[in-house]
Amino acid sequence: MPRASLQAGITNELTIKTGPEHSARAFFEHLPDVFATPVLSGFMEKVCAELVQKHLEPGEQSVGTAMDLKHLAPTPLGMNVTIKAELSKINGRQLIFRLEAYDEVEKIAEATHYRFIIDVEKFNKRVAEKAAKESN
Repeated sequence: MPRASLQAGITNELTIKTGPEHSARAFFEHLPDVFATPVLSGFMEKVCAELVQKHLEPGEQSVGTAMDLKHLAPTPLGMNVTIKAELSKINGRQLIFRLEAYDEVEKIAEATHYRFIIDVEKFNKRVAEKAAKESN
């Protein structure tokens, strides 16, 4: 099980400078050339995974299982985006996070993210078994 230091209320923050590689147009050419929702979601997952990792025992990792994301405002490329995460609840191996994201002008998003602590060996065995089924 995770270390006792993994408790509700711990926080982490990540700031990124948005660029062309973060554009919604990377997903579909007819979208606006602004910071993409899927990229935002990925960075939200990253800030939570980073927060949890230092509190896990050897042989444990965390995986994302769900996210309820509201992208509230567009961000022009070139602006910094700061994502703030707080571990709000622990249900056994399930972790629930509250997140907010801001660009240089305003709040651009809020989300609830769910992660699950896994045993790496068991997880990798399950993935290998599934891959073997696909190749048959």
